[in-house]
Amino acid sequence: PARHFDTSTTEPISFFLSGLEELLSWQPNSHDDFNISAVPLAKRQPPLGSQRPRTLVCHDMRGGYLEDRFIQGSATRNPYVFYHWRYIDIFIYFSHHTVTIPPVCWTNAAHRNGVPVLGTFITEWTDGEKLCESFLAGGEEVYRAVSEQLAHIAQHYRFDGWLVNIENTLSAAAVKNLPAFLRHLTAQVHSTVPGGLVIWYDSVLQNGALRWQNELNEENRVFFDACDGLFTNYNWKEEHLERTRGLAGPRRTDIYVGIDVFARGDVVGGGFDTDKSLRLIRQHGLSAAIFAPGWVYEHLGEENFLHNENKFWGSLAEYLPTHSICTLPLTTSFSLGMGTSRFLAGKEEEAGPWYDLSAQDIQPLYPAREGRLSTSCCLQDAWCGGSSLRLQGTIPAGEERVAIRLFSLQMPAPPKLLLTMLYKMEGPHPDGFTVALELTTWDSGTCHEGNVTSLPEPNSRHHPRFLPVPPPHLAKLLAACDRGSHGWTGRCYELDLQDCSLRDLSLLVSCHQPSPQETPFTCLLGEVRVLDAASMAASPPQVQSLTASQLWWQ
Repeated sequence: PARHFDTSTTEPISFFLSGLEELLSWQPNSHDDFNISAVPLAKRQPPLGSQRPRTLVCHDMRGGYLEDRFIQGSATRNPYVFYHWRYIDIFIYFSHHTVTIPPVCWTNAAHRNGVPVLGTFITEWTDGEKLCESFLAGGEEVYRAVSEQLAHIAQHYRFDGWLVNIENTLSAAAVKNLPAFLRHLTAQVHSTVPGGLVIWYDSVLQNGALRWQNELNEENRVFFDACDGLFTNYNWKEEHLERTRGLAGPRRTDIYVGIDVFARGDVVGGGFDTDKSLRLIRQHGLSAAIFAPGWVYEHLGEENFLHNENKFWGSLAEYLPTHSICTLPLTTSFSLGMGTSRFLAGKEEEAGPWYDLSAQDIQPLYPAREGRLSTSCCLQDAWCGGSSLRLQGTIPAGEERVAIRLFSLQMPAPPKLLLTMLYKMEGPHPDGFTVALELTTWDSGTCHEGNVTSLPEPNSRHHPRFLPVPPPHLAKLLAACDRGSHGWTGRCYELDLQDCSLRDLSLLVSCHQPSPQETPFTCLLGEVRVLDAASMAASPPQVQSLTASQLWWQ
């Protein structure tokens, strides 16, 4: 069917549903398999339900379903990618089709980085009025059928819930059933999708009128009370935030205050002034909904996109609480899910542009300090995939080294850790530097390295022991120890910890001789792995029951 496969190339594609009839007649079928997310939602700390303010990103670009609809990737030059996952909590894929099922590549990339993904259920204009009349004014049976279908769709494609956006006026009969529809949808999503969410967009009022409020108030509170959160419109001022905070009470972090990065209408700040809006929202302890951050790509152009994207998110970082990784193994080659070439073991395997967000790796923090450090993606050279992580900075005058925080961690340390990395120094004196990994642990009276007689480390900083040769049973897994290829250097380390909790993984760049001037460096990081030695089985499990179907020979 044309919905599932591109008619010109036969490639599988992601799709949406139009109208009530398509929604109610939807059922899973064998053509669907490509659209089911293959990556479970990674655990994170603190959990999404914690009381700290959250950050939601709502992705709306040129109607949606662009090159991201090609499930197995495409040869797109300069595509739009998102990779600041550590800084956000929820991702919504938005389009103006009635039922927006997020393209599976977005769900895979977000889940790998611990971020849930919501689709959009939208009605608008005159067609929207008719649609709402037919399912809301018709009584309990119809609206329950709609909510059950929406929950079933999220469960089947393995994304995490819905943004509900009713942008048309409603008859008295329809609006009377709207809170019950939202309650039923929320209950259905909660029971079928672990950790599922339903968020309501600030649009119609309890009397059925379409009037954006830019706040939580008595006119729209009934909808907020019926679901997991409210996404407000964008034209708010500080007094709206004050009133919203007062009315939301203990649920204030379930209010996602809208920020339109395109700055349409009367807004506090968008574009590179988005931080002004975000600062006010955080002063009131509320969550934020950043709408259309693709502005960076659409408005500033695709040529310099990665540089501008780092600048944009860097300007907001102070107001974006990050979330930590809480499970091992942690393994990443930093690939963005795109590139100008494909690399394997440091060698360019295939030249030419490619784009496939499902192949995006776990993304690090992107720390930046004005003039002292920048973290960015390098597409010209990589160990595996399409890109490596470029760390450029200076070691201050008179100092020996600098630590660059790559990942925030929050988990009990296993008794023995194995760490590996592949790196490459660039610049005129690559041999003048030493590169190593550092792990920090949360302060506790009991945490110590090695055996029971070892003393606790000062400042909880641990420098794993260099492992020149891997243990025989792990030789295959740790093949790059002390030897890289194509200019990359491989390093393996081990660390024994007792009663510790992991906190941060950092890269240490040291110069051999402290200099009276500051020393500039550029390091490419190709791969980092943190492994629990005990769970590293000698051989991975065999693939079972492999089938091939729908073959087309060319």
